[in-house]
Amino acid sequence: MIQTLFLAPGITLRGCTDGRFKQSVLSIQFIRPMCREEAAQNALIPAVLLRGCEAYPDLRAITARLDDLYGAGLSALVRRIGDYQTTGLSCAFIADRFAMAGDQILVPMVQLLRQLFLEPVRQADGFSEAFVESEKKNLISTLEAERNDKRAYAGAQLLRTMCQKDSFGIPRLGTIESVAAIEPVSLMTHYQKILKESPVEIFYAGSAQISQVADALMPLFSGMERCYVNLPAQTAFQDAPTQPLRTEELEVAQAKLCMGFVTPITNRHKDFAAMQVFNSLFGSGQSCKLFQTVREKLSLCYSIGSGYYSAKGIVTVSAGIDSRNMEKTRDQILALLQDCREGRITEEELEAAKLSLISSLRTVHDSPGAIEGYYASAALSGLSLTPEAYIAAIEAVTAQAVAEAAGTVQLHTTYFLKEVGSC
Repeated sequence: MIQTLFLAPGITLRGCTDGRFKQSVLSIQFIRPMCREEAAQNALIPAVLLRGCEAYPDLRAITARLDDLYGAGLSALVRRIGDYQTTGLSCAFIADRFAMAGDQILVPMVQLLRQLFLEPVRQADGFSEAFVESEKKNLISTLEAERNDKRAYAGAQLLRTMCQKDSFGIPRLGTIESVAAIEPVSLMTHYQKILKESPVEIFYAGSAQISQVADALMPLFSGMERCYVNLPAQTAFQDAPTQPLRTEELEVAQAKLCMGFVTPITNRHKDFAAMQVFNSLFGSGQSCKLFQTVREKLSLCYSIGSGYYSAKGIVTVSAGIDSRNMEKTRDQILALLQDCREGRITEEELEAAKLSLISSLRTVHDSPGAIEGYYASAALSGLSLTPEAYIAAIEAVTAQAVAEAAGTVQLHTTYFLKEVGSC
């Protein structure tokens, strides 16, 4: 059961107390509207914070402190959830009851987080220039690696093309150019704005009582000047389907066909479970229609699958193909979508789709990290279903409900990445 406490205006603690676990997870996220001008800064800040603070001025000192805390771990946390981007830190540590007599872990862990958040190493009016430049290089390397992964690149290009008028087209980590332009002083100025204005979402999963966690957290925010700004509510993707085709040529061994569809059904809609079952049946896993027909039966592609961005109401299909098969593959994808709309769904397909989703949901409570990932994201995206309620909703979905959900799915944009010089 998830408990929710409001520690201060704009600061929310959500927690799950579960005595099964030896380890606990605590995440602290500052929530920002997804914005092109600040996405790269928000992505860089957690990495810079993890480089050092006044009490522990470098990675060696921080690592030594984490070793003292029974091998606790710290990581940067940057998520894109619908119209929001999060920036913050996550930590994992053993429960106090497993420490030696007289030792505490939770309170010292929160103290370390406070030092990292509020006492970073400074240089003049900004962050440490050495830390910023080093982490800029790391972030740029990450972005270059994504660009070199042509499947990920094609998927990102589809969303950028499709969502030009929507924040969902903004890259989660910003762009190489925007990262390169960041300066230590401007980054610090932006960070101070984040601390003052941003709603804060904190999630704890472990064996401690939530009241204990709240008491440990209060000193973190007690000296912080706050004047938080409410975020706009999450919105469904609203750009009308236009069905444009964008083609790009690169030196690739395999062409990529990506198709973006829109639906009014989001995770806040009454038919959300039916849409999830549709996506699973249509293109998720090896038993789905796309894999069994386009790849296995017709041999039109090397790989194929679909994804559903439920916070926005966007469905995507991605296929690795030979360029010569582009039109055939596209037509077959649309034909299989039409099959779903018209209710040509076997009982075996329906049950396999449900089983896949239910199996995944049943793992949510298997670890503190999985609990945090589900509930922290659900709170921000607007999903109100617990895993148990979600499973019950999926079990109740009928083939007719799937057909009706499929009927709302409309093609918006097609992106085709082909080999240089191919037809």
